[in-house]
Amino acid sequence: MVLQFLKTSYTKVKSALARARSLFGEKIKALFQGKMDENTFEQLEQLLYEADFGVQTATELTNKIRELYRTNPSLKTADYLDALRAHLLALLGKYPPGLVELPAGQRPLTILIVGVNGNGKTTSTAKLAHMLNQNGKKVLVAAADTFRAAAIEQLEMWAQRLQIDIVKGNPKSDPAAVAFDAVQAAKARQCDVVLVDTAGRLHNKTPLMQELEKIKRSCHKAASSGPHETLLVLDATTGQNAIDQAKQFHKFTPLTGVILTKLDGTAKGGIVVAIERELGIPIKFIGTGEQADDLQPFDAQAFVNNLFE
Repeated sequence: MVLQFLKTSYTKVKSALARARSLFGEKIKALFQGKMDENTFEQLEQLLYEADFGVQTATELTNKIRELYRTNPSLKTADYLDALRAHLLALLGKYPPGLVELPAGQRPLTILIVGVNGNGKTTSTAKLAHMLNQNGKKVLVAAADTFRAAAIEQLEMWAQRLQIDIVKGNPKSDPAAVAFDAVQAAKARQCDVVLVDTAGRLHNKTPLMQELEKIKRSCHKAASSGPHETLLVLDATTGQNAIDQAKQFHKFTPLTGVILTKLDGTAKGGIVVAIERELGIPIKFIGTGEQADDLQPFDAQAFVNNLFE
């Protein structure tokens, strides 16, 4: 069962990175197969920058290849690709994977799901609930996005479909109160995890961000050690704008991880590296499609291998 899950997960990641691999990976390979000179290195740095790796990483990777060529001009394409993989794995391997593990007796694990409208926040909440449920966890979801009736309905439909408990409030009701009630209900029902879906806030709107702080305080009031995780949902196709969003959210409610959606819709896989490096926040899950099981734990090895395969 575990081996089958890992195989399926690897296949989904490979499929999600198909665009990045064909448009970015193939260009890198073609570059290394040509004449290696300063013009090649400049083109490499430009490719890395355009793929959203960020200026610092693009410069470092380029200098790495430049130095390799200087010390051993006879290296092959595969050698340069191996060097890129090794450097990226070193950057991405700094953070522990997965969700925090609570000591016995401190459940439920309380997770806030935050992000701006359109990033796939409510859907990601449902997918994460499904993943945890499939792993044997008793899960409850909270429809705390009370600003939009459609968001409540959407999460309720997911909960019914996935047979997962839900706590919801009326449209325009206090989202912090919904979050509090959900954590209390999860404790009473002996749930392992409660996922709180918050409103899709604009990261540059201070009053809305302060409302998010209130939700966080309500979770803490309901369970003194929570929230244990605050996961920001980001759209991979927005590129460097995702970095700006994360910085603003991080100011108001410290983030513990990122759910990166729509990775299958971008050719700029470098955003994964840029987010972890510039923000010091790990990618914990990646979205690989539209179905309930199209959310995968982030695996740095699988990501790097598939990017250059």
